[in-house]
This record gives sequence, structure tokens and C-alpha cells, in this order.
Amino acid sequence: MIIKLKTFILFLSVFSSVFTEEAFVETENELSDYEDLLSKTFSDELQEGFDVPKQDNNGRNAKLLWPHPESPIIDYVRKTVAKNHAPKNAEDLFNFLRDQFPLPGGLQAPFSEYDFVIVGAGSAGSTLAARLTENRNTTVLLLEAGKPEMILTDIPALAPYFQSTEYSWQYYMEREEGVCMGMKNERCFWPRGKAVGGTSVINYMIYTRGRPQDWDRIAADGNYGWSYNEVLEYYKKSERANLKGFERNPYRSQEGELPVEFVPVKTKLIKAFLEAGKILGHPTVDYNAPDGFGFGKVQVTINHGHRQSAAKVFLHPHKRRRNLHILPQSTVTKILIDPQTNTAFGVEYSRNGLTYTVRARREVILSAGPIASPQLLMLSGVGPKEHLSQVGIPLIKDLPVGKTLYDHICFPGLIFELNTTGVSFSEREATQISSIVQWFHTGDNSLASPGAVEGIGYIKTPVSDDPELVPDIELISIGGSIIADGSPGGSKAVRKGMRIKSKVFDEAFGSLGTKDTWSAIPLLLHPKSYGFLELKDKNPGSHPRMRGNYLSDAYGQDVAAFVAAVRHVQALAATAPFQRFGAKLHRAQYPACRELPFDSDAYWECAVRTLTATLHHQIATCRMGPASDPRAVVDPRLRVYGLRNLRVVDSSIISRTISAHINAPAIMIAEKAADMIKEDWGR
Repeated sequence: MIIKLKTFILFLSVFSSVFTEEAFVETENELSDYEDLLSKTFSDELQEGFDVPKQDNNGRNAKLLWPHPESPIIDYVRKTVAKNHAPKNAEDLFNFLRDQFPLPGGLQAPFSEYDFVIVGAGSAGSTLAARLTENRNTTVLLLEAGKPEMILTDIPALAPYFQSTEYSWQYYMEREEGVCMGMKNERCFWPRGKAVGGTSVINYMIYTRGRPQDWDRIAADGNYGWSYNEVLEYYKKSERANLKGFERNPYRSQEGELPVEFVPVKTKLIKAFLEAGKILGHPTVDYNAPDGFGFGKVQVTINHGHRQSAAKVFLHPHKRRRNLHILPQSTVTKILIDPQTNTAFGVEYSRNGLTYTVRARREVILSAGPIASPQLLMLSGVGPKEHLSQVGIPLIKDLPVGKTLYDHICFPGLIFELNTTGVSFSEREATQISSIVQWFHTGDNSLASPGAVEGIGYIKTPVSDDPELVPDIELISIGGSIIADGSPGGSKAVRKGMRIKSKVFDEAFGSLGTKDTWSAIPLLLHPKSYGFLELKDKNPGSHPRMRGNYLSDAYGQDVAAFVAAVRHVQALAATAPFQRFGAKLHRAQYPACRELPFDSDAYWECAVRTLTATLHHQIATCRMGPASDPRAVVDPRLRVYGLRNLRVVDSSIISRTISAHINAPAIMIAEKAADMIKEDWGR
């Protein structure tokens, strides 16, 4: 079966727009080597016939959250992209499944100097590189530590698998008392994308912009140009919305490059979520509208069921530009800064075991993300004076790099049993070749579901102290729950992706077995607690030391908000739309919470502290602010204070918590930065 899938994907790849013409030639060469095998295999496959998934009354295909581990798709993932996989062929026979970024014009080596050197080809870096090279007289080198994405990363349902492969930086938060207690080694897992396309290659593709008050407050802090009405134009610039009518509103756009759509496959539970919301006073809205405070179907960066990463959207169509050079698997280790003039003039990077330097005539731009960007600044002598002295790095500029770190945390353990079968997504019906055939052809089966996320609801709990109508909690409605991948022989990919201890998970949820479930995951939007990031040592290969300081605010407001959110979800589940499915709260038994009365506030605090999970929305480590802000690293034009020709363009500059998942804001930041850079250099 594995051979069949390999030859099948060899065949499919010929027709995939993911690959370059060069890759097509490579594919044809590979296929010629396997011509007899290919012919025989497909003859056998056609004789056997494809077992096409049956459809239920809603026209939905057989339900699936994460493919079964015995499925050839998952076996193929493990064999082709698993972190420790060593292919028999040292050149990796299936490398052609990845997008390719050869230097244009037949170049064999990059230039020694460019106008701009961008570090990191994530959501921001990919967008910025595309915009700056619209002027063919501007040269850009884009450096990325990871590999290009591949055909399997296009499948939304495989997101949790890729967070544990070579496509992810395997970061862990430092152990902290009273949080992440149910995680392995009691440390929260913070994966970040390591790919051309960055985290947009491994995330759950949720598209949110933040509330107008979020951006207006950022601007009111002294960050001119960053009010809601000003950033709205940059959200619209990249967006190509297809949202069943919402796209025709003035705050949306159909003219950009980034597809934003509803998930093509849903369960009946999303209808219950929206109806229950209305009963409790939450209208069904476009939650990205300026007045869209309510519940809505989740909006995602998917096109016909296929993931649309920043690389696919912004780099792939332009990779033949003569002035855009993209170097994957190139890890920047230092920013080159003249200590006499405090001017950045290039970077040092490693590639294929060798060290290189490249110069920037105009600017070095960090788009390496909220962990790697501050790490690179500090490795290069830009950071807190005392800390750099401790790790033995000569100081160039004393700045509060890494001193502020906000994150969004959530609680995935609020699960409701249903007395109706066949309602929620599950892994019981394993995916086989027929499923990927259908997904590749139509994109409308369960492989198109981004982790079974179906809806988002914004609420303001009674414990919020915000004077304006700003949510403090986001509810993520799941067409199932985190148990859905745990059938006998199941992959358990979600729990493994969160690094939940097996013993904790089994004691809490093992009794659910393969029952149908619903869950709404509360996400704390505006935590009072914040952490920091610092270097472990001066070795560029060492991961930084990161502290989230979750749930540590002096007055316990963060915990109170979670408990209030739990009560609100319970109220939703008690409404008629959910009671039609017999929704009943599951009595999870956590080892650390045994002595506490079930469903008491103390129990829920303990539960949240046990299953404290990050949504990977770290921000503010290179905080933007006016010169008067003692925590600011960059100015409102994203220039690093006290240095020339050095800018940071990614989510690390966001200075306040926002009511948004971070991918769309990162792209918006790059759109705005591109215009500022063009203005500053007269281009």
C-alpha cells in the first residue's frame, strides 16, 4: 500500500501547481525510473477500485479529524517528513514533493550584496520580500532556516503532525510552578514554523484581525500610523475574501492575493453553536467586521480545501523575479553591525555546513518571528546590557529586547459528551488513498478541516475590567474534541502535539472512549500576566530561555476570566440546540485536582493550570513604541532604536495584546512596512 501511495503521489505531483518547471523535469525523470511499477500499480488500483467515502444527509463525507496512523497518508508523512527520517537515497528521492526555489536566471550562487537582506521567510518575511521586489531595480535576499513546504503540508487536517517534524522549531517554555502541570516535564510546547512560509505552513489557518479598539489603543500609546482605520487598508490589500457575501462589505476585499474562506466541511455542531450564541445574546456576525462582536463561522486561509501559506501566496508566483533570491536551509547566526557607527551592514549565515556573509546596501530586516528575531538581536549585541554581559556578548546597544512577552493561552479540557452518534469529527473512519484522491480533486472532504475548528465566538465575561466593548475571551468551537484522535490504534496527534502526559490524558478523558463529543476552547485574549525571553548562552544553536509567566497576575484576573469562560460555555451547552444532542459535561479527573469538588471554581482553576496550552501567539519581544516608552525596541516605523539600517518586521513588534490569531496581523505588518520602507528610500 505504501508503494501504491508513493507512485500515486508521483503521478499526482505532475499535475500540481506547487512545483516549478524544474521540478516537473525532476518528476518526469523519477517517473521514467518507475514507469513499469507505476503502470502496474495503477492498473491494480483501478481493478481494485476506490472506496469513495459515503455521504451523510448533509452531503458531508465520512468524518475524520486526523488520519488513522495505519493510513498510508500518515505512514507517508512519517517516512517523508519525520524529523529523524533518513531516506535510503541521501538526496531524498521525494524531495521533488517540496516546492523549489532555485536562484533565478541560472545563477549558481547568491550575490555578495543586496539592497535588502530579509531574515526569515515566514508570514511577514514572505509578504515583505514580494512587495519590495515589485520594483525590479530593488534586490532582495530572503534567508530561511527551514525547507520549502510540500504537497502534504497543503492538507489542513495534518497540521498537528507537522508541528512535530522538521517543519517546526521545537521550542519549550521553561518550567514554571502552577502551570502546564499536565504537560511532559511540566513545560509548555511552543512550536514555531521552520519552513519557507514559516508558521503559516504548520498553523491552523485561522484568519482574525483584532478589534478596532486593539489597534486604536496601540496608536494612542504613541505609535502613529497604527490606528484601526490605518491598518485596515493593509489587511484589505492582501485579502481575497470569498465568504458568501461578507466579502462585498467595505471592510473586506476581493482584490488581494490571500484567500480567506469558510471551512468547506462542517458538522451540525456549528449550527448548534451559532444558535446557542443567539439565545445567550451573541449575534451571528462577520467577526472581522469593525462592529462584529459576536459568534461566527471560522474564516481560514484556505482555497478549495487547500492550505494557503504565505509562501504559496506571496513567494511562489514571484520566485522567478531576477531581483528576488530565496535561500532555504540558511540559518542566520549574527547581524553584522559597525560598532563605530551603529550601522547594520549585513548578516552572517550558515548553509550546508559552511558559513557565509552577505552585505545589505540599504537595510537588514528581521522577520524571524517573536522568538528568533529577539534572539538574533541579542546574539548580535543588541539587548539588555546586564544580560548580554552575563552571557559574554559585547554590547552594541542597550535595549529591552525580550523583556516583554505576551502570549495567548487556552484550556482544551472542557468537553461535552453527546448521546448522538455520527455527529462529531473523529478518526474512526481511517483515511485511505480514496480520501486524498477526493481531497486533491475537490478539496471538500474532512481533510480540509483545520483541526475540526468550526466557529469562533467573542465574549466579554463579567470579570472583565475593560471600560469598552472589548472581548476578554475567544471561544473556539470544535466539531469534536481533543479525544477524537484516540480510537483504538488512533494517532493521538493532537494530545501529542500539545505534549500532554499520557497518564494525565488517560485519567482525565480515557472513559470517553470513542464517544461523540463537542468542545469549546476558551482562549484568554488579554492576559494581565506577561513573560520574557533571554539567551541561554552565546551559542546561536541554543534555543533561548523563554518564560510565559502564565496566570501569575497579582489579583488573579486571568484565572477568574477562564473560570467565567467555563461557566459561559456550560450555559451554551445547556441551551436547546446542544441539548438536542444530549450534551453533558464530562467529569474529567486530573491527578492534581482529585481533592477538589468537581465543577467548583477551585476545580476549574486546577484544571486550567493542568492543561495550560499555548495558541502560539507570542508577541511584543521586539516591542514597538515611541521613544518615551521604556520597553520599546523599535519605533513606529519599525526601526531599531539607536541603530541605522536595521528594522524588525514581524509579530514581535506588536506592543499590546490583541483579539486575534497572529498570522493575519503579521501579514498586515509586512504590507505596511513595505510601504514605509519604500517611502524611506524614495522607492
